[in-house]
Amino acid sequence: MSDVQIGIAAALEQFSPRESIELAALAEQHGFSGQMAADHFQPWVPQQGQASFVWSVLASLAENTTGDLGPGVTCPSFRLHPAMVAQAAATLEATYPGRTWLGIGSGEALNEHIIGGYWPEAPERVRRMFEALEIIRKLFTGKDVKHSGEFFKLHTTRLWTLPDTPPPVYIASAGPYTSRKTGELADGLITPGASIDKLAGILDNFGQGARKAGKDPDTMPKLLQVHLSWAPTDEEALANAMDQWPNGGMKFPKADVRSPFDFAQMAKLVREEDFEGRMVISSDPDVHRASLQKYVDAGFNRIYVHNVGRNQKEWIEVFGREVLPKLKG
Repeated sequence: MSDVQIGIAAALEQFSPRESIELAALAEQHGFSGQMAADHFQPWVPQQGQASFVWSVLASLAENTTGDLGPGVTCPSFRLHPAMVAQAAATLEATYPGRTWLGIGSGEALNEHIIGGYWPEAPERVRRMFEALEIIRKLFTGKDVKHSGEFFKLHTTRLWTLPDTPPPVYIASAGPYTSRKTGELADGLITPGASIDKLAGILDNFGQGARKAGKDPDTMPKLLQVHLSWAPTDEEALANAMDQWPNGGMKFPKADVRSPFDFAQMAKLVREEDFEGRMVISSDPDVHRASLQKYVDAGFNRIYVHNVGRNQKEWIEVFGREVLPKLKG
């Protein structure tokens, strides 16, 4: 399985920093390759219970593991100015050379509305993100930069702490336009688990954008974040999903919802069948293996898996023993 890496998605909206670090080290011992750490200011629902600062935790994760790592994903265009994101990513890569990547997205109100500004519709959020990418790229050159764009101003400045090589920038995309632009402008793609048909469309658009920019999409990193629920019985696996990750069963865009307490009200409407096709819930490791294999076969070369229950240690051991060795790249 040399050309496919399976890491874990560190759910910082669900586990404390200390626990996330311990789980990351345990996961590496059991054959998982790296970390995609969630950047949240609030959890999705109150019972998840955490929301630590991703850049602090990434440094600790890096110190306690040896694999790749990055934020999956950070929004460089509301709560954090793109210059701050560039500084954070450059510092992390300067400290842990060759291991880090920067994952960016267009943002969700849950995490970004806290600065009290106007919350724009999706097309404007995407434009902000691509302008932020432009600023980050400029700052990664180490030269003096100034910028006056549609959304951001930057007075003449530079990054003083730089890695030898800037970290690659991956963009979270799911729609056709964003996927194409990601292929064109980014170093790789991040997308959440979905139906194989939908993912095929995303990869196709990403490939079109990459080829337009003279890049080979086959060699570019394509990262997939997969939420699943495994437990010793199907009943426990379902109970974990309903309690800890009801957002996985919400079949509507979530980017405009501001409060975990609003999500908690919506969670009351989530039924078992709402997870169908969105998240695998099973006690059978082989069912999970078959599902992950489909993603590998579809063309994803880096998959970061999150088991939504609190039963992390048991899950890491079972998957390390019964799932990872059987996946074929």
